[in-house]
Parts: sequence; C-alpha cells; structure tokens
Amino acid sequence: MLVFEFKAYGKKQQYDKIDEAIRTGQFIRNKCLRYWMDNRGVGRKELYKYCTQLRAEFGLVKDLYSHACQAAVENAQRAIDRFFDNCKNKKPGKKGYPQFKKNSRSIEYKVGGWKLSSGRKRINFTDKKGIGMLKLKGSRDLHFYQIEQIKRVRIVRRSDGYYVQFCVDAPRSALKDCKSSNRAVGIDVGIKYFLADSEGGIVENPKFYRKSEKQLNRANRKKSKKFKKGKPQSNNYKKAKNRYARKHLRVSRQREEFVTLSGTPLRPI
Repeated sequence: MLVFEFKAYGKKQQYDKIDEAIRTGQFIRNKCLRYWMDNRGVGRKELYKYCTQLRAEFGLVKDLYSHACQAAVENAQRAIDRFFDNCKNKKPGKKGYPQFKKNSRSIEYKVGGWKLSSGRKRINFTDKKGIGMLKLKGSRDLHFYQIEQIKRVRIVRRSDGYYVQFCVDAPRSALKDCKSSNRAVGIDVGIKYFLADSEGGIVENPKFYRKSEKQLNRANRKKSKKFKKGKPQSNNYKKAKNRYARKHLRVSRQREEFVTLSGTPLRPI
C-alpha cells in the first residue's frame, strides 16, 4: 500500500466543514468505545450495527458518508484489538487500554464519498457535510494509477493547513530488476553518526532538532507566557501555539526528507 499526500486548498467555509467532519468521526469512535466498555465481548459486527443506530439518532452522523462512519468504527476496533494483542503477548508495562479521543486531526473515507476530477488535480467530497471541491497540489501524479486502486482517502489537519492522503493498492516493484552483488555489508545506525557501514563509510548525523532547539525553546516560552490557567485561551495564545507547532513540523519534515533521500553518499571515516 502506497500513500501519496497532497496539500489541499479551499475556502474558509470548506475548512470549517472539514473540522466538523473530523469532529463527527471522533464522536463515532468515542461512542463505539463507550459501547464496547459497557458491553464487553461485542465485536466489529455489533459496532457496525451500533453505528447504524447512531446514524438514525444523530443528524451530524447521518450527514457523514457511510464509509467514513465505518472507517471511524474500524479505528475504534483497531484500538481494542491492539489492547488485547498486547495482553495476549504479555507486553511489559502498560497494555494500551483504549482511550477516548479529544483532539482528532483526520477523517478517513473508503472507496465512496469522494470523486477525483479528470485531471486528478481536484477532489470533490460528495457527502452532506458540504466540504465540496478542494484543489490538490503535490509532486505525485495519480494518472499512473486507476481509480479502483485508491482504497482510502484521508483528510489530515496540520498546523500549516489541510492535506489529502491517497492510500493506493499498488505493489512495490522497485527491487524487481535489481541484481545481487553477492556482498555482505554491515550497517550500524547510531547517534554520533547517522549511518556507518563495515567498509568504513559513514553518513553524518544532520541533527536538525539540535540546530533548531534555540528557536523552538523561544517559541515555546512565548506560547507559555500567553497561557491563562483556568480561563479561555486568547487568540494570541492560539497563534503562538500554531507558530510553535509549525516549527516542530518543519523539523519533522527535515528528518523525513533526509531519511527518504536516496543515494546518500558515504564518506570514509
């Protein structure tokens, strides 16, 4: 399964509708968890039936596409299954008892509730939430894949905007034509060096976090000064919080880009 991500552009009203859809998915997940806690032994089938009851009872759930509701139920079921697997395998420490979500950042659709444009540069969400058409901007080209290969579409909210992720069912064939060199090379990943091999080559650790630590601490102090304990937070606090989150997001992307960069040269120690 390949995941391609695009930046989503729309109007302020559309972003509000996306937030409403995210809150609805969080509501369904939390209600399913509560139903499981009150009725131990229920499985995925019973949770699906309970979600159908929620759609009949709450208008905000009915407005969300049925496949997105099912994805929220599956999200709760994964948390339950993970807890039981940890107990069965006797994982040391906490077993990860399912917790209620209070700040979800994504909503997931299956094969329905959305439609790509012919140019694959826009996506239209067709449920009653009213998200509508969003413009997509990214470096990937979805023309290489059929619509039937897209199994999931996920809208993700981050500190710098909204993103649309496509989960594509495509085999990884990058190594199919590679030939073996009949050589064995030992690789060690550490802190002093990012990577070192048994032939004497190394890749320096870029230390993106250490380089940005001073800016991060300054942004965190500014955010903390605007925090009011026990009172509603001001818009200035929310802006400072967003600036702090964006700086962390930049460091995270620097790390990801460095790790995924192909052909990183090795130099002798």
